[in-house]
Amino acid sequence: MEVYLAQPRGFCAGVVRAIEIVERALEKYGPPVYVRHEIVHNKYVVESLKSKGAIFVEELSEVPPKAVTVFSAHGVARSVEEEAAARDLPVLNATCPLVTKVHNQGKRYIGKGRTLILIGHAGHPEVEGTMDQVPGPVQLVQSVEEVKALTLPADTPVASITQTTLSVDDTKDIIAALQARFTDIQGPDIRDICYATQNRQSAVRDLSKLVDVILVVGAANSSNSNRLREIGTEAGVASYLIADGSELNPEWLKNARAGASAPEVLVDDVIEAMRRLGPVKVSVLPGREENIEFRLPAQLAAS
Repeated sequence: MEVYLAQPRGFCAGVVRAIEIVERALEKYGPPVYVRHEIVHNKYVVESLKSKGAIFVEELSEVPPKAVTVFSAHGVARSVEEEAAARDLPVLNATCPLVTKVHNQGKRYIGKGRTLILIGHAGHPEVEGTMDQVPGPVQLVQSVEEVKALTLPADTPVASITQTTLSVDDTKDIIAALQARFTDIQGPDIRDICYATQNRQSAVRDLSKLVDVILVVGAANSSNSNRLREIGTEAGVASYLIADGSELNPEWLKNARAGASAPEVLVDDVIEAMRRLGPVKVSVLPGREENIEFRLPAQLAAS
């Protein structure tokens, strides 16, 4: 069996930073460290951090007084920040810097008197955080149809921002619809799109030209992982989302070459599961190099 590994794959700089914040906090302050929401949507990572003493909660009310608290990479609502400050909780903010950049851009647009439109998925933690971070009304759109349904006059001064984990390809039709709908529109800046999302989606499209099956190794509650599986399917390739090698169905691989995209330790686990079915030849596709690093919070940088 031939196995092609997507390039790039694995975690982006924002996720690496978020995980490192929790690990360093555990080293510096000792367990437990409380994390509001899953630090990233990956069961392997969450379970690993739990085993080291991290406790994941959905509400700050679950955090004991004075306990070290980490905000997840997705960002949080302003009301959550205010609640943490009111309770005097020592907070480490693991929000991805690209998400923070979008928050700040939204605030600037509102400050200029523009009506803000957010392209994103309703209910996603990042979207919920962004909508509350911006001090003004935000219109959420998820599709071209929702753009057409907006009741704002065509000459309304508007600006658009996007959920960072949507790629350029995911948003281009909605952006085009907004530009056609409004005569005075600004944004979004293509640099606000998560480079890692775009790179991984492009890698799956490259894989789809070579393989009969695509395996996306990731979490069922990860919008990124689900989108990668959808892209493979849209390209006409049988595509499956699995958590690790234990979920590999041998029937998928009969007479197939497979591609994998995931955190490295889980990719290795899937490849080992394949080796138990027969000989495996592994190749890594050429792809985009990622060398971006984000700074840690000042409280941890020197620890």
